[in-house]
Order: sequence, then C-alpha cells, then structure tokens
Amino acid sequence: MRIIGIRSIPVAVPFHTEEKWVCGSRRGLVSVLIEIDTDEGITGLGEAPAYPSADIVLTVLRSIERFAIGEDPFRTERIAKLIDIVGTWHHVGATSPAVAAVDMACWDIVGKACGQPLVNLFGGPLREDVEYLHYVPQGTPAWMREQAAHGAAAGFESFYVKVGAEDPAIDVQRVAAVRDAIGVGPSLRVDANESWSTAAALRVLHTLEPYDIEFAEQPVSGRNLPEMARLRARTGVPLLADEASRTRYDQLDVIRQGAADAISVDNALDGTLLNMKRSAGMCEAAGVPAVKQSLGELGVATYAAAHLIAATPGFHHANQSYGPLLSDDVVEGGSLPYRGGRLRVPDRPGIGVRLDRDRLARYAELYQVAGHEYGFTDTSGGTPGIPNR
Repeated sequence: MRIIGIRSIPVAVPFHTEEKWVCGSRRGLVSVLIEIDTDEGITGLGEAPAYPSADIVLTVLRSIERFAIGEDPFRTERIAKLIDIVGTWHHVGATSPAVAAVDMACWDIVGKACGQPLVNLFGGPLREDVEYLHYVPQGTPAWMREQAAHGAAAGFESFYVKVGAEDPAIDVQRVAAVRDAIGVGPSLRVDANESWSTAAALRVLHTLEPYDIEFAEQPVSGRNLPEMARLRARTGVPLLADEASRTRYDQLDVIRQGAADAISVDNALDGTLLNMKRSAGMCEAAGVPAVKQSLGELGVATYAAAHLIAATPGFHHANQSYGPLLSDDVVEGGSLPYRGGRLRVPDRPGIGVRLDRDRLARYAELYQVAGHEYGFTDTSGGTPGIPNR
C-alpha cells in the first residue's frame, strides 16, 4: 500500500460561549482536517489544531507531503523520521501539529486496513471510556457558577478554570463560585498559563487551598524549571506542567528537576501518537501522572487520542478537551456525546469516525469568510503574558 495524495481542509467551528483567559479571547476554534488517500482505496483522516495558525499548518503540510507521498502508511515511524531528520523539521516546534495530522491519518489507514480500532493496535483497552474536563471560561463569578452547574448537571466530575487575573482576588472569587456550584466531590483544576511570578503564585495558591485544587497548571514560567521546582516545594497545591512540557524531551527535564506533580502530554505538540505513548511511559516510570493537553481539537483528533489514552497506563486524571465548549463538530452526529464527562472509545476500525460532509462544507466556508475572527484577540486593553507580581 502506498500514499498517493494528501488533501487539507481548514474549518472554523463556533463555541457556545466566548473563551476568555489571561492571553486573550476567542469565539471558536480553527482546525485543519486532512485526508490521506492510498493506492488501495483506503482513506485516512487526520486533524491539526491551527497552532499557531492555520496558514502555518497548511504551509507545513505542503512542505512535508513529499516525505509521505509514495510511502507505506504502515511505516509511521519511518515517515516521522523522514520529516524530522531528512526534512530537518525537528528543529522547528511549530511544525508538530501538521506532522501529527499526517501520523494520525496513517494510523487511521492502518486500523481500517486491519479491521481494528486503534485502541487494539496501541495495546488493547485498559478502559472503555476516557474522562474529560468541563471547561468553565472566565466571566463574572455568578456567570461562572452557572456554567459550572450546567457541567455538573451533565455529569462531569472534573472542572477546569482559567486564572491569572490582574487582581488575584478576582481569581479567588471565580474559583470559589465554581467550587460552590459543583460541591465537594468533583475535582477542580486551575490554569494560570505562566501568568504569575513565584511570589504571586505562592500568595494566590495559598488563598486557593481551601477550595481543594486538584492541580495548578503552569502557574509560573515553564522556561525556568528550578524555580518551578522551588515553588512546588513551598506550596500545598499540586503543580501540573504544561508550557514546560511540550515534547518528551521537555518532559524528561521536568521529571529530572522534580518540577511538577503531573505532566501534560500531547501528540499534536510532539508530532506522533506513539510519541505521546512514550511520554506517558516516561511519566509512569517516574511515578508522575500524565494528562492529555489540548490545543483545541475537533472530533477526529479527540477520538484518535482517546484510543491511545484508553490503551496506556498512567492516565489517572481527566483530560483536556474543547468539546463541551463547541456548538458543533465536523464528524457524523455533530457534537461529541460526552456521558458523565466521558467519551466512549469507538469500536469501528481506525479512529472510528466519519466526516459529515455537509458540516465540513459549512465550517470550511465559515473559515473562508470569517476564519480570521476565530483566532485569539486581546480585549483587555492590557499587555497579555506579562506576569503578575
């Protein structure tokens, strides 16, 4: 079997409500769907979040297709190495989502050719479904309480809140409102996206301790692991590395430095699904839980990763997903069917999803007409990304 062509379709899908955080806001997400055709008539689906932009993803796809066309899609490791080493793309981190989409589509082809769901090819299911967070975007405490209550009513057991406000008291009010809405049982994770200095993080995390925080995700810069390790030693809130742990090489450094209590892993940021499995294996060996990070994915990428998570030890906590925020999707059935905050792993061959051609056309047209409106925008009037002291 040989790859004979790669087709790419950028789409824009609206959110139910605007996503707001310390670095800006956006009204939906942009993703690039790909289809890889083979000479035996099997087509594989892949997806690349538009990170840092759809234009860059599309440019990278055009640049790397020469390393995939003509290759056997079963040889996923060879294709990845050709892109990384012969193409010298391993020096440029922004290429990873496009590379991951090609890898994902190859695995979809492999599963379809074998008549097996990917979970069986990744080691077999350890669990039948995968847990995800309910994302509560920033807003007034009363509004956030309402949004969290909706998630609790839908059965979610883990919640995710962006923090990092200029006034830390606002963060406390927001977290208190969400905890009030969900009660004492569900887990609550906060994400500061590197917005605090160490001193600020110590103060704010101390005030958040009464709300039983599962993890504080990347409260300080991920580029200074010794300082992150010192924060970890001084706070009572467990730390989750994210911006510090983009690739398996970064994750190894986090483990060596003792800088986090849990580590985010992501195939889109590290190029292949097997790389994410390697990351989880390192974390398991170090006794550190792994959680799946998300750059903003639709159903194709969400389900592809779910297969791997279901077949891999070490994923003991809820994973990140934008599904509960999305108003629709491009796969058949539309919005993903979360049940009790969980997605059941598909049992059809490959990733196990099909594109809804009408939805795909609708959101491809939306991207062409208004795709520029779906990127992050600074609406605060301040300076995004400047740490609070």
